[in-house]
Amino acid sequence: MSTVSSLVASKLLSINAIKLNLDQPFTWASGIKSPIYCDNRIVLSHPKVRDLIIEQLQSKLFAFGDIDVIAGVATAGIPHGALLADRLGLPFIYVRSSAKAHGRENKIEGEFSKGAKVLVIEDLISTGMSSLRACDALIDNGAEIRGVLAIFTYGFAQSKKAFSDRKIPMDTLTNYRSLLTEAVNSDYIAEADLHSLASWAENPQEWSHDHKEL
Repeated sequence: MSTVSSLVASKLLSINAIKLNLDQPFTWASGIKSPIYCDNRIVLSHPKVRDLIIEQLQSKLFAFGDIDVIAGVATAGIPHGALLADRLGLPFIYVRSSAKAHGRENKIEGEFSKGAKVLVIEDLISTGMSSLRACDALIDNGAEIRGVLAIFTYGFAQSKKAFSDRKIPMDTLTNYRSLLTEAVNSDYIAEADLHSLASWAENPQEWSHDHKEL
């Protein structure tokens, strides 16, 4: 486990951007029960953690090669992408989940030239589908996707396969495994709860079914 991954996980826990609860699982929009709730928007309200996140996103850039434009995925990826673009002095654009129903009916807001090398910024990766749909919209408009960079990933096998199949590089600052380690180290959770928490990431549907009465 990298030092950066551990540090970022500990900071997200410290500001309650990530919450873990086995006794009262959170319910996702899909209906799946989850012991984790991640809201990286909270980072924006904590300047020191916000600066750390942007610094660490910047430190990851070398692996993606030359970048002409930073693109945020609406909505949670927008502020982090905009802050990173400002730090780098690069143009910023963002991608909506669907085109506006009025005005210019844009799905992509901002401007870039065809052939521009674009790095996509997300707040978190679950299945990876929202990120890949954003990549598709950018590609359809002439962008060259350098990759997707996010703050956090649940580490689902489905998302890893999706990015691999598309041959789109993906990286994150921290992940669910690092989070669990830091949560135990800080006494946020008991070590006895690790097995159940770890099993959720391996099969969220099965875990959700087993905990549906909670």
